Amino acid sequence: MTSQTITADSAGTWTLGDLKINRIGFGTMRLPQTGAAFADDAVPRDRDQAIGVLRRAIELGVNHIDTAAFYFSSRRSANELINAALRPYPEDLVITTKVGPGRDPSGEWSHATARELRGQVEENLRQLGRDHLDVVNLRIVGSDSFAERFGALAELREAGLIRHLGISNVSPEHLAEARAIAPVVCVQNMYGIGVRPEHDAFVRACGEQGVAFVPFYSIAGSRREGGADGTESEVVRAVARAHGASPAQVRLAWTLQRGPHVLAIPGTGDPAHLEANVAAGALRLSEEDLAALEALHHA
Repeated sequence: MTSQTITADSAGTWTLGDLKINRIGFGTMRLPQTGAAFADDAVPRDRDQAIGVLRRAIELGVNHIDTAAFYFSSRRSANELINAALRPYPEDLVITTKVGPGRDPSGEWSHATARELRGQVEENLRQLGRDHLDVVNLRIVGSDSFAERFGALAELREAGLIRHLGISNVSPEHLAEARAIAPVVCVQNMYGIGVRPEHDAFVRACGEQGVAFVPFYSIAGSRREGGADGTESEVVRAVARAHGASPAQVRLAWTLQRGPHVLAIPGTGDPAHLEANVAAGALRLSEEDLAALEALHHA
């Protein structure tokens, strides 16, 4: 399928709280480096290329960008690249970030306590050059109380540092617990064809509650931060051939057709891949396609 004239509105829109966005967005985890994210030997991406990809995403109608302060390589930071490429920010641009995990300048990981979350929020504000954050996801890691940590973010929302809250790497029980504390606009979990089919009911339940479901690694699957490696199921390849599309586009289209509340945040540092990912929003899979992919999903 061609991608030259297809823009991010082709997949329709969703409203995060009071923020209307196109369902095809852009994830920045892969932007600071080439190869696997977070690898000690990752090669920093060419700065001009990274900035060009961000600006091209906006030209293609992307108005939802997913990031985190811990997305950085030895010489590149996703938040700094966003700041350099896009300020002054378009009025309709929604930047979603996440807190919980943290990395020091050497790349060593840590997990924030409830008291430390404010520092992570403020670090995102400084790096992005903003007075408030549109959406902040609490990514569940560590052993501290979930309610205490989410409550700390709810207090920052009340203080005006955060507009909307989401949660990541969570269960239905976490969502219920969070919604008893403050409104939740999105859930970010690993999900895709053949990836966590046991989450199908959770995906549907999010939609029933008006909560966006934002799958990550929907293309890479079990390779996670390593990215897609070129291997692919013949079922996916057959569907792709039938539509003149790529397997990655089929995987993105499948997630989008799980419900109108499902968003996509594919990431790349390659301009051609960006355009192909955005174009996947226009791919409509047939009932026959969906049946074949459903069988693969539960295989």
